[in-house]
Amino acid sequence: MGGARRGRHALGLLNTGLACRDTLRLEAGMPLYGHELGLHTLPVQAGLGKVVALGKEGDFRGARAVEKGPDPVARVLVGLVTEGRRAPRADYPVYAEEAAGDSAAALEAVMEATEGAVAPVGIITSGALSPTLGHPVAMAYVDPSLAAPGTRLAVDVRGTRVPATVVTLPFYSRKALA
Repeated sequence: MGGARRGRHALGLLNTGLACRDTLRLEAGMPLYGHELGLHTLPVQAGLGKVVALGKEGDFRGARAVEKGPDPVARVLVGLVTEGRRAPRADYPVYAEEAAGDSAAALEAVMEATEGAVAPVGIITSGALSPTLGHPVAMAYVDPSLAAPGTRLAVDVRGTRVPATVVTLPFYSRKALA
């Protein structure tokens, strides 16, 4: 056994991989390029609007692309907590199953726009069973009118509609425990 490996072992450190990193970043609500972020995603859609100051004097690389980009309110990133033990995975569709208050009007508008068809209202970008929280969590892009915390949605997990609830990101924060 090499010196570095012995040192890690003596300290009780274990090897980890991308799955561990991905679960930790998901629990922290951190978007990842290729999942929540990409060429066709604006910072404001991913909840990162506060890091882009378009009105500020001066310019930054990509300012014109952000200004000309897709409609910033076409979709927004939300956290979802699902029932059961089956975790939603990337590219699973999200459906509006039930809604209340302002979300009920939004669901009615979505159903009217799709002529009553049950069309997806969003898509999962990342999902996993959270070992810290003990239940599945996911991030998804959904219609902004269905993004309020507490809104009930459903995720198609391998042909089964699994109930999901919109929650505020991050799912877990050490600061909240302090």
